[in-house]
Amino acid sequence: MKNILTLFVLLLLSVSNGYSQSVKELQKSTLELVATFDEDLKKEAMLSMQDSMRTKWTNLPIGLAPRTGARFGDFSEESKLKFHRLLTTMFSSQGYLKTFAIMQLDDILHEIFEIGFQRGEVNENTIKMVRGLDWDYGNYFFAVWGDPAMDAIWGLKFEGHHLSINLSVAGDEFSMTPLFMGTDPAEVEVTQYSGLRPLSKEEDYGFWLVNLLSDEQKSKAVLSQKVPGDILTAPGTEQRLTEYWGIKASELDKSQEKILHHIIEEYIGNLEHEKADVYLAMLHETPKEQIYFAWIGALEPRKSHYYLIHTPDFIIEYDNVGFMNNGNHIHAIWREKNNDFGVDILKKHRLDHEHN
Repeated sequence: MKNILTLFVLLLLSVSNGYSQSVKELQKSTLELVATFDEDLKKEAMLSMQDSMRTKWTNLPIGLAPRTGARFGDFSEESKLKFHRLLTTMFSSQGYLKTFAIMQLDDILHEIFEIGFQRGEVNENTIKMVRGLDWDYGNYFFAVWGDPAMDAIWGLKFEGHHLSINLSVAGDEFSMTPLFMGTDPAEVEVTQYSGLRPLSKEEDYGFWLVNLLSDEQKSKAVLSQKVPGDILTAPGTEQRLTEYWGIKASELDKSQEKILHHIIEEYIGNLEHEKADVYLAMLHETPKEQIYFAWIGALEPRKSHYYLIHTPDFIIEYDNVGFMNNGNHIHAIWREKNNDFGVDILKKHRLDHEHN
């Protein structure tokens, strides 16, 4: 019955030209944004599909890792309007609002340190270092790979501190992996924004699930190793997650399994709905024995903790350690295995067209 329902969902998406229509909308929104750029900004933004920066990413602030592309802070008001239209084409409402909140959080983080400096809680050397990191709402960079108006294969990147959005298009298909979102602080404690938590559900659902596990289940799910200082598949690391850790979804009861799905859907649900529906259909097709949940660290907030959800198709990593080691600095990533930067769909597109 499950297979029939999944097939029905995929047929509905196919009939509605979900992929094709989505690519057309992405192309339209991207070109409308680029059309607002002056020649200098267009030159900075429009890059070759073969540029090595296309398949590199980082979550570091601009002061530590300069980016390729056009700086968002240099966009005109018209360009910013079109950029937000593009974001709402790429993402669902929740994904769009998280992106916007993460960008705003850079200004808030800067203000937090300035307040700390004024109060004598941050010393002169620290504030100089922090100012050099260039935390700023405008310090995010937009790049288009290839020419969406002419090329069947193209992509875009929008990236800065705690944000890496990567779109890859091949014909009528597209991918948005890896998708990294982070927050520092995870919960704002001072300024007029006190209480703001852009990635609240990623954190809350994780604690909800791990604390519903029985002692026997925790013996499988909760690992004894040290909490990673970052997500394990962070850029600059050679480590890749090939083994499956933790407890299988088949070993959860119905209520626990439901919360596990809440977590997964929180990540997939950042994408626009047609794309999210495709991935959810893939998830529902995956046997429960092949879906794993692992936890490392504290079982209560404001202490270092980490979780991993691993299936044959997807990896979700969430790490909350931070420089203060206080469990108030989130790094979270969703990635489609074997398809980062559209590797799988680009290969398929090239093979299909070689045989045409």
